[in-house]
Amino acid sequence: MFKNFKEFVMRGNVLDLAVAVIIGAAFGAIVTSMVNDIVMPPIGRVLGHVDFKDLFISLNGQSYPTLAAAKAAAAPVIAYGQFLNTVINFLIVAFVIFVTVRQASKLQKKPAAAPAAPTTKDCQFCCTPIPIAATRCPNCTSQLSSPEVARQ
Repeated sequence: MFKNFKEFVMRGNVLDLAVAVIIGAAFGAIVTSMVNDIVMPPIGRVLGHVDFKDLFISLNGQSYPTLAAAKAAAAPVIAYGQFLNTVINFLIVAFVIFVTVRQASKLQKKPAAAPAAPTTKDCQFCCTPIPIAATRCPNCTSQLSSPEVARQ
């Protein structure tokens, strides 16, 4: 059983998936930091010095100065500021994945097109190219076999 598990884990696609998950988690942390520390502060400043992380609605009717204070009091809250940060985080990750997949698909080799069916053949007498359906060569005027006879 251990041997089968080892073979399963050592397959290339399983290792690739593991690397992708680890890199994805690290990338997610970077994007979260970018949203929380770089993107949202200027937006909050433009909107009147608002810190989006602290936007919440208290459901018990009491007022709390910060989200941390409300959570410390075990008050039920709707933390819509954190939700906005998460949505922006998701949109950035989705956009980066979209651009990455689009670029990767451009880098992949296109499958070779099937060769086109020939439209000419060589005259058996003068060796010049002539249309496949020709029954007489226009160059040497030799009589060729008809296309129906040639197909049989």
